[in-house]
Amino acid sequence: MQTLKNKTIFITGGSRGIGKAIALRAARDGANIIIAAKSDKPHATLPGTIFTAAEEIEQAGGRALPIRLDVRDDEAIESAVKKAVDHFKGLDVLINNASAITLKNTLDLSMSKFDLMHSVNVRGTYACTRACLPHLLKSENPHILNLSPPLNLDPVWFKDYLAYTISKYGMSMCVLGMAAEFRTRGIAVNALWPRTVIDTAAINMLGGLVKADNCRSPEIMADAAHAILCRDSKTTSGNFFLDEDVLRVEGVKDFDVYAVKAGLPLMKDLFLD
Repeated sequence: MQTLKNKTIFITGGSRGIGKAIALRAARDGANIIIAAKSDKPHATLPGTIFTAAEEIEQAGGRALPIRLDVRDDEAIESAVKKAVDHFKGLDVLINNASAITLKNTLDLSMSKFDLMHSVNVRGTYACTRACLPHLLKSENPHILNLSPPLNLDPVWFKDYLAYTISKYGMSMCVLGMAAEFRTRGIAVNALWPRTVIDTAAINMLGGLVKADNCRSPEIMADAAHAILCRDSKTTSGNFFLDEDVLRVEGVKDFDVYAVKAGLPLMKDLFLD
């Protein structure tokens, strides 16, 4: 399968950044896309809402259903999934993109921030997956894609922002466990992570360590996600993909097109040696 035409894709946190880029790439194929995120009203500093994202999806050739969703709310998750399935008559793909980030050490991080990251990143991923599974089991080519890193146990990735690392690795452990749990039932469960830092609002959380000019655009993640979701779910599961590696397999050779400023050095993303 080389297209996502008429496939129904549920994306958490997809009103901007990587999530929206993935949605727009799928929209070009003619996919049905649920944008499930908290941003139903304009933010003071961040661009876009679920409604502006939905407009862009429709303009790109897809069909959109914007739903306000806080992934910490179990009842809201169940309601959003039901609304999506009723609207599009099924579900083929879940992308767990919603994520919270605060890069602070143990002494400096408040417990409220700890709870936020774990309730959004780990629990939100688990809860959304659990709600979508009964419907994904009915799909011909069901995929779950978590935007989370490979499980690198080098202490360097734990010592400065332990809470964030635990929360993102929790998403990755969902991939490890659920891929095994549902392998015989044909559901693909994979992780996707960028080899380089991506130019999104999240780089503002890195304390000025990264400049946009040393990043790639979200479109590289969108193209990589598209390639994964077009693969056979029965033979593509339990992988911790890196965007660049996925696209090299697809035959991509020129990665300068994804650079914010071609020719400048790129900053490697977190959790990669």
